[in-house]
Amino acid sequence: MTRKQKRLSVVAGGLAFLGAATGLTFYALGQKASYFYMPADLTNASLQPGQRIRLGGLVEKGTIERGQGATVAFSVTDNQKQVKVTYTGILPDLFREEQGVITEGTFRPDGVFVADSVLAKHDENYMPKEVAESLKSKGVWQESKSD
Repeated sequence: MTRKQKRLSVVAGGLAFLGAATGLTFYALGQKASYFYMPADLTNASLQPGQRIRLGGLVEKGTIERGQGATVAFSVTDNQKQVKVTYTGILPDLFREEQGVITEGTFRPDGVFVADSVLAKHDENYMPKEVAESLKSKGVWQESKSD
């Protein structure tokens, strides 16, 4: 093998390795992708059974129900549609009615969203970006003006 052939085989091997690493990275990221939806968006969405999504909106007033142990049921709304959510675990301290929330999980066959994580807004002026943009576009939520 000549020197040029050795160099070419090293470069080709390096490119093959980088291609394989890139392919595996995209495959792994594709498996972990969770798409964001508001309750009204779900009517047009074609979700696969067991597909993980992020569901965002406001916790609907009067829907928080504490179950046995750490199970909590509540509804997430965008003031157009509501989605019933169940969550088993410790809720964030700032979780309450009419506040922004993002839940991540899957739908049961009966249409109830089973969340395995719940994120709540963390102060008076913050709402998750996706939730704020979607609520603003629907005219439901407006930023408060600071003096």
